[in-house]
Amino acid sequence: MANQGIINRTIAALKTNGIEVKFVENGEMAKKEVFSLIPEKAEIMNVTSTTLATLGISEEIVESGRYNSVRKRFKTMDRSTQGLEMQKMGAAPEWVIGSVHAVTEDGHVLIASQGGSQLPAYVYGASHVLWVVGAQKIVKNVSEGMKRIYEYCLPLENERAKKVYGTGSAVNKILIIDKEVKQGRIVMVLVNEVLGF
Repeated sequence: MANQGIINRTIAALKTNGIEVKFVENGEMAKKEVFSLIPEKAEIMNVTSTTLATLGISEEIVESGRYNSVRKRFKTMDRSTQGLEMQKMGAAPEWVIGSVHAVTEDGHVLIASQGGSQLPAYVYGASHVLWVVGAQKIVKNVSEGMKRIYEYCLPLENERAKKVYGTGSAVNKILIIDKEVKQGRIVMVLVNEVLGF
């Protein structure tokens, strides 16, 4: 875990780079913060995230009925005939929520993906991006962030994917966000505990 000095420095750098940060002490507070930010009935896509699943955020978005869940709509659609429509819905929802794989002390964010489905919404498609991030993901720089992705995150995600999907995972696409130009578009709920991987 990063110490408070490193956390403070990282928060300041993220803010300089156009990413708003809400710092909370634990997962319970993070969940409250998330649901204070998302308006009821908002259209929202929750991407696959161990962090969100651990906190019960994904389940609440999909099952509570309080939100217009893109993922819930997917369950009523046929990928073979409505695949393009599903891609468009996932790429440009009003809100997208997920996590990231590394945050650098100088305010950059790294996200790795096998298929890339969450990346269009993060980059541009979603009007609002919300990330829930355990402070253990803070690293010194982009080089350390890449190392974290390949040496730490990938083996854990590979095991998770084998259990859930019956196949492993891979780092096929990596997004590095250096700066967000639209004020208030990206909010990171940074949690002072180990969450996800």
